[in-house]
Amino acid sequence: MSPTKAELIAEALETGTLRGLPSGHFIGGQFVDAASGATMECFDPGTGAVFARFAAGDADDVDRAVGDAARALTGEWQRATPAERGRILGRTAELIRQHADRLAVAEALDSGKRLVEAEADVRSAARTFEYYAGAADKLEGISLPLGPDHVGMTIEEPVGVAVQIVPWNYPLSTAARGVAAALAAGCTTIAKPAEQTPFSTLLLAELAFAAGLPAGAFNVVTGTGRQAGAALVGHPGVNHITFTGSVPTGIDVMQQAARNVTRVALELGGKSPLAVLADCDIDTALNGVIEAIYENAGQICSAGSRLVLERSISENFIDRLVGRVGKLILGHGLRNPDVGPVISWSQLEKIERHVAAARAAGNAILAGGAVAHPSNSGSGWFFEPTIIAARAFDDPIVQEEIFGPVLTVQIVDDLDEAIAAANCTDYALVAGIYSRDLSKAYRFARAVDAGQVYINEFFAGGIQAPFGGNRKSGFGRAKGMEGLKSYCKLKTIVARI
Repeated sequence: MSPTKAELIAEALETGTLRGLPSGHFIGGQFVDAASGATMECFDPGTGAVFARFAAGDADDVDRAVGDAARALTGEWQRATPAERGRILGRTAELIRQHADRLAVAEALDSGKRLVEAEADVRSAARTFEYYAGAADKLEGISLPLGPDHVGMTIEEPVGVAVQIVPWNYPLSTAARGVAAALAAGCTTIAKPAEQTPFSTLLLAELAFAAGLPAGAFNVVTGTGRQAGAALVGHPGVNHITFTGSVPTGIDVMQQAARNVTRVALELGGKSPLAVLADCDIDTALNGVIEAIYENAGQICSAGSRLVLERSISENFIDRLVGRVGKLILGHGLRNPDVGPVISWSQLEKIERHVAAARAAGNAILAGGAVAHPSNSGSGWFFEPTIIAARAFDDPIVQEEIFGPVLTVQIVDDLDEAIAAANCTDYALVAGIYSRDLSKAYRFARAVDAGQVYINEFFAGGIQAPFGGNRKSGFGRAKGMEGLKSYCKLKTIVARI
């Protein structure tokens, strides 16, 4: 009998780990050790302690995974009908739901996020596989009107071996949205999770294989970006790369992929504005602002990290916001606090440097601003939920992505200035606005450069809604039917009759 959620939580908190976590790569339908035999440590961000080890992959492991993926592509998976692919994806969704408690506890232990957030990510992963199960046999071409002497059509074909470079902030849900779409399109796929958070991707691959996925169709290679990641994105047997991560690493991925003319889709950084206008519902906006920046301790590329606030309500709104933020409780993710830890000591130091530089430059720290040490968390990595009033739109605290629980406030006089503030950075991933005036809201949505704009609810939408960025936030789209087409290549066929 499987342990209950309460038993899994108790085990993790009492022993510092979970029994039965995989330690090898998942290649060819089974867990295998690294070719070199090397392993790496994985840390619980809530305690700062090692809780497991896993395979440290390199080019040899990547070669094996690419070879297995290529063989699966031309074997059983190629012969499967779209409906058969959909049935396997649907069974994977069912297995994710059956194993939801274990997946969520492992995700919270691995990434540090609150259990309620990890549980939401598991539900999202199941829904993603469910969605693409239904989409697998909906990839349709078109008929081309070429006149009476010709028949013309287009067909969507799988691009081939598709690589997923998965980030540490949303390892399960990000892996799911890329893997499920690639498999639905008929591709085979290899995921390389971040070295900080390997386990949920490994567990996902095991469940997909149990659902009937052929060996080699979904492989996972773990290890560092320098060893396993670089070998994967530079491999000539890879046909497509989906990368989610930082701008500098995204540039490196593009450069490596260019040598083999490999297709890429990039979801990179963000410094997303959330405009709050004077005519908004204040309570709704306050809830939205807090969720937008402090969920997952602010470690979200699409986090609403810039509050663009209309001056006429700014004093009252900030007073209420500071009061609420000061009451947020920090703690280990499995204890379901208000805010969990950040992923690593290096990330904590990075956040601290950003805030110290902002303070030194004359920006006002309205709340938080320091490393935190909550009880029952050992040497975990925590930073206080922070609010900073920006002195100028060109200040680094406005322009640079921090990736932590730090909200920057920009005061504006009207809608036009709110639009200018929203567009003042090099990023263009997400924007949001709270306003009862839908005319203003739609003007904002049309004028702001962003891949998606949310009105009166941040993080709105679901797997049906395409997601991606512009400018330095990247290009290409995940989720929805657009995400499915990312893993297709279009072929035109014309016949004379």
